[in-house]
Amino acid sequence: MAVESPPIIIKKIKKGGHGHHGGAWKVAFADFVTAMMAFFMLMWLLGSTTPEQKVAISDYMNDPTASSGPGGSGKSPVFDGGSGINDGKGPSPMPQNAPGQEDQPSAASDPMSEYQPPSFDEAEKMAEEAEHRKLESLLEELQAAIEAQALKPFKDQLLLDITSEGLRIQIVDKENRPMFAQGSPVLQSYTREILHEIVKVIKTVPNHISISGHTDKTPYSSSNGYSNWELSADRANAARRELIIGGLNEDKIGRVVGLSSSVLFDKQNPFSPVNRRISIIVMNKAAEQAVTQGEGATEQDSAAQAPPADPSIPTPAAKAGLDDAPAPPKKR
Repeated sequence: MAVESPPIIIKKIKKGGHGHHGGAWKVAFADFVTAMMAFFMLMWLLGSTTPEQKVAISDYMNDPTASSGPGGSGKSPVFDGGSGINDGKGPSPMPQNAPGQEDQPSAASDPMSEYQPPSFDEAEKMAEEAEHRKLESLLEELQAAIEAQALKPFKDQLLLDITSEGLRIQIVDKENRPMFAQGSPVLQSYTREILHEIVKVIKTVPNHISISGHTDKTPYSSSNGYSNWELSADRANAARRELIIGGLNEDKIGRVVGLSSSVLFDKQNPFSPVNRRISIIVMNKAAEQAVTQGEGATEQDSAAQAPPADPSIPTPAAKAGLDDAPAPPKKR
């Protein structure tokens, strides 16, 4: 009896080409190279044509019929050796640079060649206009703050305007509502509140400020020489201290002066309460430079400087009963 041999099983393993990734990457790479070549060709064309040729190309691509010559001849003003007009027989060769100028770009193709920097006067005027707009914006913020609940009761005592020196904020006396105690640099409680609210706005800008104190024409009653000059200077300093307490950086104080009654608000009535006021100016650059160089006084009044203080005259804080001294008329 013959023995049957076991069946022979042949296994064939089919292998895909290029392993697990196949050859799809070659197609993607070819597309990428083609796109890059087209991109660099576009860059080369843009860099080697004049502005007139670019306009002609743009017009032709937008509407070929509109850019054709008379009678629909199909002539297109694209290239003609740099002249910008084609002869209608097909695109002309690209304009060539003269020998030895291959690496020198045309001035017409350089957009920066047409840029003219502003002169010094123009740049200065632009800076002044920008600063004026900034001060106007600050003025609007202060006006909004005055209309708010905190300052609304005192809106008739706050005067805002923009002068040649900057944004001016004036806090004036009102009948039966003075800013200071009578004949004294001591601030009333509501005056402190006004100054603290003002600080919230003016501390947001880098500008320096100047502070000036003013009185009316009523002579100060004093037997030791203390006058409206000293009183206005002391009141300006009292306002300076309160602004700093309210959050203003002390380094932003540019000048503090007492002008007495030399710069009246109401010249027709020199004894009016509105002449007793504190003026705060958010200075512009020109005013800051004038203060730094020691040129003139604030509020455009160079003659309004207080005379040198006499060391023998005590300050109001050191005087006792000064307001009780007999004097005509009563001073506020």
